[in-house]
Amino acid sequence: MIERADQLILNYVSKAADAAHGVLRPEQRLDFTRRLRTRIEAERRGSQSAKDVTRLLARFGDPVLLVEREARRLAETAPALLEAAAVAPSGEEATAAFPKIRDDVPPGVARSRREAERRLAREARGLPFAGFRRAAMSVANPMVTEGRDARTVVKEHPREVAALLVLVVAALLVPFDLAPVAIFQVPVIAWAAGSAMVMFSDTWALRDRLIGVGSPLLGYSAGGLIVGGLRVGGEPGLEAFVVEFFNASGVMFMVGTGVSVVWLAYRLVDQE
Repeated sequence: MIERADQLILNYVSKAADAAHGVLRPEQRLDFTRRLRTRIEAERRGSQSAKDVTRLLARFGDPVLLVEREARRLAETAPALLEAAAVAPSGEEATAAFPKIRDDVPPGVARSRREAERRLAREARGLPFAGFRRAAMSVANPMVTEGRDARTVVKEHPREVAALLVLVVAALLVPFDLAPVAIFQVPVIAWAAGSAMVMFSDTWALRDRLIGVGSPLLGYSAGGLIVGGLRVGGEPGLEAFVVEFFNASGVMFMVGTGVSVVWLAYRLVDQE
């Protein structure tokens, strides 16, 4: 079975090969894709992380632009290649190494990128929730985060995103007062399903998973006790307290679930 990281590279090189069709001669196209794959593997350094590979491919940029650059390079170096081929031993072919990627960035863009990276590094050191700002910036300019944006997160972690959606659905079902299934309320069933998906994920750390699963429960129980107790006020009797507890616990469950989803989403985007 092809690993996720290997599949990303294969798809990228295939797009480059398709873009080169009709632009480069067949032997040039084959040589270009071979050198591109070799360069990617060299930069990859054996990593099997889909996140790292996605960032790496973002550095390489649009495959169509790479093909255009290769065509320009071949046009500019054609005389030199002919001379090298004339002096090369029989059966050997002079093949250029794949050019560096970052060197192609215009000076102004390179300066802006370096400044953005330095600014993000300062934020990461000084602010506990700098990842939120970095995620927000990536929507407008994915280059700032080396290609990691919301779309990338969804592609890399579909099961985790699905778990967050299930938790959101669980919270949204609370106001509808649906008929229970056996003895279980429908929002509780949805929460249990989402919590199981969270706990079985190896993407989040154990602490984050416990926070994600426990926040709705804490909101329901502790929030219901506190808010329900405050609503009762001086009104005597256990029955009044129980009524206020259940009136408040559903809302506090929604608040706790919101905290859970926000925290898990933050940790998913802010992974290093």
